[in-house]
Amino acid sequence: MNKIYTEKAPAAVGPYSQAMVVNGLVYTSGQIALDPATGEMAGTTIEEQAEQVMKNLVAILEAAGTRPENAVKTLCFLTDMSDFAAFNAVYARYFTEKPARSCVEVRALPKGAICEVEVIATV
Repeated sequence: MNKIYTEKAPAAVGPYSQAMVVNGLVYTSGQIALDPATGEMAGTTIEEQAEQVMKNLVAILEAAGTRPENAVKTLCFLTDMSDFAAFNAVYARYFTEKPARSCVEVRALPKGAICEVEVIATV
């Protein structure tokens, strides 16, 4: 097992790693729209927050030696399913190989985020 950490993504806000690599797969922790430079939430709209989430995930995947094109599964959380189409528009620019995915509505996310995404990818 190998813990992944990069300063290009927000530090964990709890007792967990940004990602772990095990047997050729990287498992990211869920990423919300925290700006790694400021620690503050980036934006208020689903488009703004989804964009920051994707940037955070790309940084973590790159630190693990992979990229979004190698994703095999994502899990997406939205606080409002009416944001689904707008979220998908941002998501589709990053996950061009269309990995398997679940997307669910949740009541709340950490720090008032409106979306969160985690990824499993090959290394």
